[in-house]
Amino acid sequence: MPKLTSGKRAYLEKLSSGGIISALAFDQRGALKRMMAQFQTKEPAAEQIEELKVLVSEELTPYASSILLDPEYGLPASKVRKANAGLLLAYEKTGYDTATASRLPDCLAEWSVKGLKAQGADAVKFLLYYDADGDEYVNLQKQAYIERIGSECQAEEIPFFLEILSYDETIADSESPAFAKLKPHKVNEAMNVFSDKRFGVDVLKVEVPVNMKYVEGFTKGDIVYTKEEAAQAFRDQEAASSLPYIYLSAGVSAELFQQTLVFAAAAGAKFSGVLCGRATWAGAVKIYIEEGEEAAREWLRTEGFKNINELNKVLEKTASPWTEKV
Repeated sequence: MPKLTSGKRAYLEKLSSGGIISALAFDQRGALKRMMAQFQTKEPAAEQIEELKVLVSEELTPYASSILLDPEYGLPASKVRKANAGLLLAYEKTGYDTATASRLPDCLAEWSVKGLKAQGADAVKFLLYYDADGDEYVNLQKQAYIERIGSECQAEEIPFFLEILSYDETIADSESPAFAKLKPHKVNEAMNVFSDKRFGVDVLKVEVPVNMKYVEGFTKGDIVYTKEEAAQAFRDQEAASSLPYIYLSAGVSAELFQQTLVFAAAAGAKFSGVLCGRATWAGAVKIYIEEGEEAAREWLRTEGFKNINELNKVLEKTASPWTEKV
């Protein structure tokens, strides 16, 4: 069973409630700019991005155990969060080099774990794109990179959350049926790799191991997995790591994400919560741009609250405390 230092444990307790992490994810930068650009002709301004993050933090952190933000646009939002909501800060540059299939990781050049901790972070989050069957030398570089970050977090005695996004170097569309067939292996093998003690990871932030849009009973289109095959993928995920893990929402609807958590728990997945982003706040983007701050606040207080409140109710019934795993 993995062990935590007393310092890391104290921080993890700040990020969770009763051992369950119900965290709001709003560290999007490139993806957020693309979302905003759909509703306006000019390039989204830094002030707009900062203000939207502030609105979401003010209105929704009263209902979350913590919030994930980025130090590029999210520091003002970190200052207005609810007093007992913990803070995770992202350490990676947004996006990846599309000219190559390697998707090598890169830290924000002007930040360090020490610097993020000085800004009030209770944990550091790093996103890694990983193809478990990819080029061996590329994966070796990625593993060394994660070892470095793990060592930094160990030195600062702050929890390290590793977010893993699986992909295949030969399949461009990660939403395709072709990738869906490979996804259980890709997700679960990456979890297995980075659960090794040498990486210093404390919590894994991971995808669900299937694309629920292709699961029997959840789709009206192509079926890639029967319900039993999907359930087995969740059982295999649970077996793949001894670390606490939480799910990311991957931009699916709030309703589908909640249904997924119920399915995962019934299959035997002992996940310890979520870091849920777009499924909670995405609807506020269009309203903020087209109708302004007050209209966006109203949406967050009604629809945004409904999304996070319903998710919290689902977590109460489905999630397992991380304290059972460390």
